Amino acid sequence: MRPYRTFNSTVENLGHLIRALYRYVCENITGDHPTVYRQVAAGCNVGLIAVEMNWPCPQAYAPLLSGIPIIRQLLLNPPLILRPSMNKRTGEFQRVTANPLKGLSVEPSEWFCYPAQVGPLVIFAYIYQKFIGLGCTMCNLFELATDDQIAKGPDAIFMFGVPPSSMERFGDLPTVFFDDQTNGILTAAIPGEERFGYFGYVKKMMLTLHNVVMIKRGRMPFHGAMVRIELKSGKSADVLLLGDTATGKGESIEAFRVLGNEHLRQLTIIADDMGTIEVTVDGRLRGFGTEIGAFIRLDDLQHGYAFNQIDRAIFHNPHKTNARVIVPVTTLAEVLRGYPIDFLLYANNYEHVDGTRPIIERLRSADEALEVFRSGKAMSKGTTTSSGLTETYFANIFGPAQYQEEHDVLAAKVFMAAFDSGVFVGQMRTRLGIDGFEAKGPEEAAKALFDLISECQ
Repeated sequence: MRPYRTFNSTVENLGHLIRALYRYVCENITGDHPTVYRQVAAGCNVGLIAVEMNWPCPQAYAPLLSGIPIIRQLLLNPPLILRPSMNKRTGEFQRVTANPLKGLSVEPSEWFCYPAQVGPLVIFAYIYQKFIGLGCTMCNLFELATDDQIAKGPDAIFMFGVPPSSMERFGDLPTVFFDDQTNGILTAAIPGEERFGYFGYVKKMMLTLHNVVMIKRGRMPFHGAMVRIELKSGKSADVLLLGDTATGKGESIEAFRVLGNEHLRQLTIIADDMGTIEVTVDGRLRGFGTEIGAFIRLDDLQHGYAFNQIDRAIFHNPHKTNARVIVPVTTLAEVLRGYPIDFLLYANNYEHVDGTRPIIERLRSADEALEVFRSGKAMSKGTTTSSGLTETYFANIFGPAQYQEEHDVLAAKVFMAAFDSGVFVGQMRTRLGIDGFEAKGPEEAAKALFDLISECQ
């Protein structure tokens, strides 16, 4: 039998064994047997195959990482419902001048490595066993790297759950990364404390590392959503919507889906939360994604949608505010393909729409656009510990904020190329941060975008 079939059978047989034992005990205690057998969950919800593998580990990291098994296969029995200790993320990921992995010592049997494909990169995410649920959640967001990719080595190394005492030198918020130029790799670490027991810390650190590497390679990272919209009228467009957390990026995608029967022939998700923009040799813009899945607030989904995805969903704290569901939404091929950008829009979630403020407003110049996008204004919705109207450099604290000088050069190049090549550059008022418009705002913005696509071609 092939190894993966043996693996699947072992996990399934464990479930059958435990379920049979449970029923046997119940029947012996009660002296009766049920007339209705309910196939209760038993055994395990997640199974892993993790093995030791050879990869070109820099000598400085070999004592720390050697012996930690690398996940090669994962079996999921959805719906997987997890209850992590936290439901919000706070602060940003600090770039530090000292390597957080230097001097660390861990027990290899208490860790596993998830080799993640993050866009075109490979990041080795080492997860402490206490946070295995958060680590396994990555399977719905990042594809496992191939054997060939692992043999070439990672672009970054991230350890989640390191001893807290080793991180005290970095202050009150020790979520840090380091640019190890000697070994040509990025490293990152987050301590194993309950206050960091939220999947957002795993996801956003992975994306921060991706963004820093891509800045170094000459692509501008974006915090936003990119989709290819094909209307029933025959018109189509590739739309990139940038904005901070909870400004209406994912909610607009959800509105596109809800309105699909009336307007859409097909909707292809290229990037759900993060990606990069490349300026081609002929001055055109192309957009790329990073994740194959979405980390979505349950409150922002149409009622019933999460249940339609229950056969592949991972739920985090569904009984709490800011509950999340993680579901696959696209393929790695679409993420890496590189789509030409037709519309480059900023998600404005805080301004009302009136006679002088249309739902979608076209900006007049690269300088005006840079001012809007660079300010990164947003009305917080409570997905992090921020509140009120905030400003964040390009709505992206995940890499660009730490490399502003390099990012400014890339941003100027991107926006000049956008205007020179005729890309529609503007802002879309989703009004998601305004009371009473949480659903209506993104839906009206989606309809306005459909109308604009029809008019512009």
